[in-house]
Amino acid sequence: MGKRYIYFSVLLLSIFCLMLTDSFADNILSRSVVVMDASTGEILYAKNPYLRRLPASTTKLMTSIIAVENASSSELATISRHASRVSPHKAGFKEGDQVTVKHLLYAALLDSANDAAVALSEVIAGSETTFVPLMNAKAHSIGAENTRFINSNGLPGRGQYTTAYDLAKIMSYALRYQTLKKIIATRVTDITTEKGDSISLTNTNKLLWTEEDMLGGKTGYTRKAMHCFVCAAERENRTLIVAILGSPSREALWRESETLISKGFDLLENNREPVIYATEADSDLYGIGKGKTKILPKKKSKSKMLAKKKAKTYVKRKYNRKRDLTTAGINSLWSGST
Repeated sequence: MGKRYIYFSVLLLSIFCLMLTDSFADNILSRSVVVMDASTGEILYAKNPYLRRLPASTTKLMTSIIAVENASSSELATISRHASRVSPHKAGFKEGDQVTVKHLLYAALLDSANDAAVALSEVIAGSETTFVPLMNAKAHSIGAENTRFINSNGLPGRGQYTTAYDLAKIMSYALRYQTLKKIIATRVTDITTEKGDSISLTNTNKLLWTEEDMLGGKTGYTRKAMHCFVCAAERENRTLIVAILGSPSREALWRESETLISKGFDLLENNREPVIYATEADSDLYGIGKGKTKILPKKKSKSKMLAKKKAKTYVKRKYNRKRDLTTAGINSLWSGST
């Protein structure tokens, strides 16, 4: 009688935990998310982690990595005509302005300025065209093998993509650099050109004002990419990376970021097993040429609690799967990027 009671109690508890997991997963409206332990690279929670999506301005994180690895913060960049004319969102540099690499990094990461990102690419490689291969080589070298960049700022174009898993890896790598950690943690600042023109910058990451564990992050948005965000949070010397691609609104983006940060620390602190959640969206790439993005109804959503060993096997199998990328119609997308 005692053993049977214990068996049914454990069974009921398992069912209850699975129901809670289903409910949590169904409340995540973003197309693709990953919560990663920064110290190990282990996925703690994920929904469609290998779904290819447009990166939008999260691209600027890789641009900044290449910049800090190849130039001193005091090096001067001269703003070209091409950089000054890039649209739509920019800091407002004029052709001929001279700006330090450090101030360009602040403009690119805080204000998501497209002109700053292009200027960084030009000071490093001479042109944005020759800079992009450096971005792609770096992505592959750090294990973000399902990522391809076509420019330095994330504006829409043919053949670019990333995944939430790769984006989390890129953020984790960026945290190696104290310069980048300091910049993404800055709420507001002023930068100046060599002529003394001042530009005020406010971080697009609103969680810096509300989330006490927040280290910093990078936002992104285009109409097709939807709202994107990758960030790092720290609690008691443990660091989480949260990557979100394809959130339906800014409000949902911030809400789900906070939820995922809380969920990740709960999994870490209680040594719980990782959760990987997949929907039919994982075969949809990022919906290019396929009409509107569809969120599966609850009855079709499935969650799986996987042991750590099984989760790692799942990651490897999914990650190595080859997919063809449909790019038809991407050039007609709205050109905004933040």
